Amino acid sequence: MERHAVSENVRRRAGLLGEAGASWLIGVDDLADDLAREWGLSLGASLQGGTEALVLEATLADGRPAILKLMLPGIDRHGGELATLRLAAGRGYAEVYRHDIARRAVLMERLGPQLHELGWPVAAQIEAICATLKVAWVRPASMTGLMTGADKAVTLARLISRRFEATGRPCAERTIEVALAFAEDRRRAYDPAAAVLVHGDPHAWNTLQVPGADPPRFKFVDPDGLFAEPAYDLGIAMREWEDELLAGDPLALGRARCALLSRLTGVPEEPIWQWGFLERVSTGLLLKEMGLDELAGNFLAVAEAWAE
Repeated sequence: MERHAVSENVRRRAGLLGEAGASWLIGVDDLADDLAREWGLSLGASLQGGTEALVLEATLADGRPAILKLMLPGIDRHGGELATLRLAAGRGYAEVYRHDIARRAVLMERLGPQLHELGWPVAAQIEAICATLKVAWVRPASMTGLMTGADKAVTLARLISRRFEATGRPCAERTIEVALAFAEDRRRAYDPAAAVLVHGDPHAWNTLQVPGADPPRFKFVDPDGLFAEPAYDLGIAMREWEDELLAGDPLALGRARCALLSRLTGVPEEPIWQWGFLERVSTGLLLKEMGLDELAGNFLAVAEAWAE
């Protein structure tokens, strides 16, 4: 009998990993219980909503509330998540209490509700994310081992090409051509001197309220961890909230959002637009690969409108 509930989305993602994912699902209950004994934890409910890990409420021996996160195999191949959390040391990110790299486990500060749960308008959510990013964008003394913005551009180009063919070419070829051209632009534009520690996926589900903060303040969880231009993180906001973009002219609404992100952060619009396009296409194709056809169609419909 399953002791710690794994969400359906995590199960779907594990299914894409083949035997490694199946083995993880079989053993994750025992892993959680082993770590609880070793680290002196009391485990609580599973948190739903993620796609890449079993996340459990936990309480430390000294009474502090925490979160125990057990990641799927292969998800954090480059160690970017843990490296980012440790480099940030609580600045804009949840603080790490303990970790076990071999078992892909991390114990961290428990924060409040996700930004998307607060019922704020999209513009207010974007403002909160941008304010948190400006705290989190730092240049630690060492970035050794983190993927660079140039690496990310190359990786996205490869993923887009592979997923386009693997999913039966579910969008216009023109959309893929634009995405690959933008990937090359961002690869060429990479400049280590202008790069910072970026989250890599700072959407409203990864932005959590700091308990008791007045006015409201937020921290990030679940970073991919890159050494890249700040525009990459802002491209994630371009990828999200597709319903708002489909409610009118997706191109005009997308350009307006891009301009807002630029005003809030001082980052130029064009790199934000290009990263946003890349993320929207890549994610749409991933959703198609996962069998989430309706959601994938929405992502790709916006991308096709932007490609024109």
